Amino acid sequence: MADTFELEIVTPEKLVVKDVAEEAQIPGKNGYLGILPGHAPLITELAVGEITYRVGGMEKHVSVAWGFAEVLPTKVTILAETAERAEEIDVERARRAKDAAEKMLHSTDPNTDFERALTALKRAEVRLDVAAKRGAVATT
Repeated sequence: MADTFELEIVTPEKLVVKDVAEEAQIPGKNGYLGILPGHAPLITELAVGEITYRVGGMEKHVSVAWGFAEVLPTKVTILAETAERAEEIDVERARRAKDAAEKMLHSTDPNTDFERALTALKRAEVRLDVAAKRGAVATT
């Protein structure tokens, strides 16, 4: 059995990641999924969250929001609405988005879309968490 698999993360605008990974964790709609080489085939819906994958003992991080993942024994393809590598995230923009979402959640306006505000808050928090992990981190 192979000890790696091909990983592609694609948005409508661009190819975000094309790499060979040893393992990955992806945010499925019903929780995180751990993927290893030889994984059984599956298709899952993605949630807002962080994709973490390991290449040569180094962890890499990608912020992702919505989409689908196809897992095959030798390849994982993620089709995401949005995806950003840690080094691509505009931290100030993410902070502003977080502040705006928190302001919406504290609003007394009866027309406030609280579900949308919660989603925006989660997305901003994930982007900030991923940005904090800029660069690769060695694992053992």
